[in-house]
Amino acid sequence: MKLSMILSQLSSGMAGTIWIFVLTLVFSLPLGLLIALGRMSKNRILSGVFRFYISLMRGTPLMLQLMVVYFGPFYLFGMNIGKWRFPAIITGFALNYGAYFAEIYRSGIISMDRGQYEAAKLLGYSKVQTFVRIILPQVVKRILPAITNEVITLVKDTSLAFSISYVEMFTIAKQIAAAKTTMVPFIAAGIFYYVFNFVVAWVMELLEKKLSYYH
Repeated sequence: MKLSMILSQLSSGMAGTIWIFVLTLVFSLPLGLLIALGRMSKNRILSGVFRFYISLMRGTPLMLQLMVVYFGPFYLFGMNIGKWRFPAIITGFALNYGAYFAEIYRSGIISMDRGQYEAAKLLGYSKVQTFVRIILPQVVKRILPAITNEVITLVKDTSLAFSISYVEMFTIAKQIAAAKTTMVPFIAAGIFYYVFNFVVAWVMELLEKKLSYYH
């Protein structure tokens, strides 16, 4: 099988891989902040709930979580899950990565000097204003390297969508390799993931430099 034909078939799955990556970030980054704030709540019950959630998401395989999210509505409520596959993937990825991002956010927030809160209070800032205008921009700058690591991991984890039979690039590579008994599709897929990660790391590095310049 010619390389051009392999690349042509793989390209049809690349869009799915990219969509999983983009949508997961769109939902998991803000979700992670909300989870982090809940985890840091002074309400012990609320804090405990989010602590357990984070432990559960980080302590069980992402593949298993995807299966639970996808098949759960059918086994629990008898729902038709035919059109639920892609939303289930995004939901599963967002819930999982939201937990990881939450701990990154939390580490950044608790590292901030308490004196900044007190100074902002003296200047008349409310707690929300203090967090949004003063604390959060500094937190983002501090946690960006850790966020970058998770984002790079996400690029590779998109291949786990095959576990619930979603046809993304890795799934297509497996199908071609099995049908044609060749390693070429895997090599081509590996190159794609490497280039994708290279671009992501480059963009994140530019963002980090920009934030350093403004702060």
